[in-house]
This record gives sequence, structure tokens and C-alpha cells, in this order.
Amino acid sequence: MAQRTLELTLISAKDLKDVNLLSKMEVYAVVSLSGDRRSRQRIATDRAGGRNPAWNAAPLRFTVPASGAGSLHVLLRAERALGDRDVGEVHIPLSELLSGAPDGAVPAKFVSYQVRKISSGKPQGVLNFSYKIGEVTQSGSYPGASPPVAYGQAPPAPAYPPSAAASAAYPPQSTYPPPTAYPTAAKADGRRGLPTPAVKPAKKNNFGMGLGAGLLGGALGGLLIGDAISDASAYDAGYDAGFDDGGGFDF
Repeated sequence: MAQRTLELTLISAKDLKDVNLLSKMEVYAVVSLSGDRRSRQRIATDRAGGRNPAWNAAPLRFTVPASGAGSLHVLLRAERALGDRDVGEVHIPLSELLSGAPDGAVPAKFVSYQVRKISSGKPQGVLNFSYKIGEVTQSGSYPGASPPVAYGQAPPAPAYPPSAAASAAYPPQSTYPPPTAYPTAAKADGRRGLPTPAVKPAKKNNFGMGLGAGLLGGALGGLLIGDAISDASAYDAGYDAGFDDGGGFDF
């Protein structure tokens, strides 16, 4: 799209309506392109001029369509401790500023426009400023300019092939080995959804068998000793009985 640069310098204003009741007005200006809130620019406040402020501020630059569509909006406001208040405004069609201007740059022009009350359009004073118009250019046609990139979008890759050194230093991603596969998870427990712990085989415990064998051996030994004692007792009893009976023999 064909576009031009507009350079605007606010100089002064005269016979503005006093919107302050108890203090002297301190007036500043906010300049923008109609319909574009992002283009707003403010100049410093004049704290001495009152109804006749003088700024001579630094130039304000805007990019406007070469066709002259749209308008320039200048809002004059009074700075106050309890909240700023509107003094008046100026609407200037861009077609008026660009009318009769060739495609090349236009030197500075000095103009005056009527300041009007915002609600009724009633005259509120005069605004004086100068402006310059730049050459006609095409958007994005500047040498070395990159195409605009939408917010959150990655910039386009360069069209030229990478050098051999860059290719050797940074191999393509496809040449890297595939990631190591992780082991499969253990079978989940149906009641709690937790992995089932591995069950270790129980070790053989010979302690019980040894104890049982010891007790059994002790019992058998006791029985055998008891029987031996009983046999010995019976033998002694029989021997005594026979000895007693021998007393009846006659020798």
C-alpha cells in the first residue's frame, strides 16, 4: 500500500476557553490518526500560557495513506490535580494536508485551524502548527526490510541454504538416534491401581524340622531309658526273690 510520512509540529493556541475556575490553565495536546488509538502521541504541558499556550514541541511523526484517506485529530486538554479536563479539539482531513502535494517531499507549511468545543462544535479558539509531507513509498518495500510477523508466530526460515560448516556443526534432527524406550509398567492392581509387588519365594526353614526331630529323639530316648530302668528293676526284684527262696534249701 502506498503511504507517506506526516511530520507535525504544534506551535501555539490562542483564545482558548478557560475551563478552570480557581487556577490558571495548563494546556497540553494529544494528537492521533482517526480510528487508530495506537497512534496517540502527547506533547508537554505549557504551564505559563494559560488561554494562549505556546509549545514549540518536538515534531510528531505519523505514517498516513498516500491517498489521503482519514483525518488527523488534535485534542487540547487542561492538566488539573483533580482530573484533566477537555478544552477543545480539531479535526483535519488528511486530504487537505496532502492536496496539491506531489509524490516527492513537501517542505514545511504553517497553517491555523479553528478549535471547537467537543460537545457542541462551538468555536473555542485557534490552533497554529506546521507540517511536512514525506515521499510516497510502498509498505514493506524498504531495502532489507523483513515482512511483518504476527504476534506469537515464528519468523520465516531463510531462503538461502546453510553453509557446509553450519551443516556439519548442526546436523539435521532426523540424524539423531531415537529416544530410548522406557520399560513397560508393572501390572496394575485391580483394587487400587497400584503396581503389584514381586513375590519372592519363601526360604526353607529347617528350624522346625530340627526341633521336631530333637523332641522326637528325646522322647524315644526317654522311653528306651525308662524301659531299661524297668527291666533292671524287674531283674533286681527277681534276683532278690530267688535269693530269698534259696534260704529254704538245705545245704
